[in-house]
Amino acid sequence: MRTIIFSSLLLIFSVNVLTAQDSLATSNFIEDEFDNLIESSNNYQGYKVVDYDALIELRDNTKRHVQDLKNELQEEQSTIASQNEEIENLENQLAETQEDLKRVNEEKDAIKFLGMPFSKGSYMAMMWGIVGVLILALLFFIYKFKNSNATTKEARHRLNETEKEFDAYRAKALEKEQRLGRMLQDEKNKAKE
Repeated sequence: MRTIIFSSLLLIFSVNVLTAQDSLATSNFIEDEFDNLIESSNNYQGYKVVDYDALIELRDNTKRHVQDLKNELQEEQSTIASQNEEIENLENQLAETQEDLKRVNEEKDAIKFLGMPFSKGSYMAMMWGIVGVLILALLFFIYKFKNSNATTKEARHRLNETEKEFDAYRAKALEKEQRLGRMLQDEKNKAKE
């Protein structure tokens, strides 16, 4: 009966040690103690006689070791929790940073014109539209200027011709007036005579 209890205790402690081991050194420590206890025990009619004090010491060492493993497990769990919290904080910071980057890229790609933000594409389209309208207006005014200039040249040419005709008419009229004046004078002179 004792053998069954001892074997089951040995099995339970071995399973606990194997499942909760954190390094080879600590698991070897418990294994070494079990091995030492078994080797130091005496044989009596096919049974192992184990020293009660050594068994109690092994139990206490195993409990202490299990408690150390539990404490270490709790520390690891708290470390994992703090790391998860830090990961969550870093993910939040990453999301904020990505949002800031998106906003900065939008601001970088936007141009303010007359107090209104425009994307670079729409700004360029608007500027080229304005340039196109100005070029069309310039071509329209050049066309109007050429037409007006041609009309003005034609009007000046007609004015010059009219002035020449008027000068010729005036010269003829003056000559005719002089001739008529002489004829009148001649008639007056004849009438006096």
